[in-house]
Amino acid sequence: MSEVHASRRARLRERCAAAGTSAALVSRPANIRYLAGWAPPGAALLLAPGGDVLVHPRPTAAAPHDGEPPRDLRRVVLEGTDGDPVVAAADLVRELGADSLAVEEHHLTVVRHRAVASVAPGVRLAGLGRAVEQLRLVKDDEEIAALRVAAEITDQALGELLESILVGRTERHLALELERRLVDHGADGPAFATCVGTGPHSGAPRHVPTDRRVEEGDFLTVCLGADYHGYRCEVGRTFVIGSAPADWQVELYDVVFAAQRAAREALAPGVACRDVDRAARQVLERAGLCEAAAASTGHGVGLEIDEDPRITPSAMGKLDACVPVTIEPGVHFPGRGGVRIDDTLVVRPVADGGPELLTITTKELLAL
Repeated sequence: MSEVHASRRARLRERCAAAGTSAALVSRPANIRYLAGWAPPGAALLLAPGGDVLVHPRPTAAAPHDGEPPRDLRRVVLEGTDGDPVVAAADLVRELGADSLAVEEHHLTVVRHRAVASVAPGVRLAGLGRAVEQLRLVKDDEEIAALRVAAEITDQALGELLESILVGRTERHLALELERRLVDHGADGPAFATCVGTGPHSGAPRHVPTDRRVEEGDFLTVCLGADYHGYRCEVGRTFVIGSAPADWQVELYDVVFAAQRAAREALAPGVACRDVDRAARQVLERAGLCEAAAASTGHGVGLEIDEDPRITPSAMGKLDACVPVTIEPGVHFPGRGGVRIDDTLVVRPVADGGPELLTITTKELLAL
């Protein structure tokens, strides 16, 4: 993978040169991992004419999935706890032949930005913007392969839970069990805090599991994802507890399912992100459910669980091929509950079969 990471750094240098800066200082952990393949806590990555340098504190024992230190980068290891890798990297800028430096202003604090300026007098500072995040949008084959494995692990964990007895168990207990099952099947950990919502909590976005117990007649919404080699996916499903769903549960579920299908079918290279959101939202609007609908229909995934592109009513930009996204419309009524259906897909052209569905757990309204 060193050649892949070197190519990514070369593309970033080209962007910096086009913007008139000769060096770049990257501080966001996900961006460092994308460019170097390894991002120990607190690291900073400097790309300069005289070479690329990874500055970081001496790491503690690393987990196997954290990756390996890159062999094609100069490394500077800071001893103790006093030094700031970002500032230490900036101190090398002039030595490495740069007269200008682009920094991730959206990640640095004001204090750190001032410290960078103080150790690099005479070096012109500029904003790097979200240049690395833009490079990360389109995934290569290795990245998509990691996402496929993450999705397979997630489907396995969810499928096993559905075969167990659920009535009487708490949301918190179910969430912990799902996260254990993810690791049992090979995940490095959960991609995000697992969400389990029952009864009046079902369908609620970002619900934090409580000690409420699963009851007969409940809607049960589960949202989880695996982290595999740094890449994260997401799946969400809603089920009914009991022998058969009530009529209102079937009707609500069918509408959300139709909205999710409309958005999935709208995914294609060149399609505006807001148009994908609109495809789902129009279905909910016709059913009179817009006010109860989630604010977002989806988002990108990769080294972070919530990254660009955004699939919202106000989203800018269009989709590209090989961009993984979630499609996750939901409806929630306070005190009553709701439905959420969530898949991870990769945008593909129609000639290649259309969007590739990574999460394949059934979307049938199961009575558990």
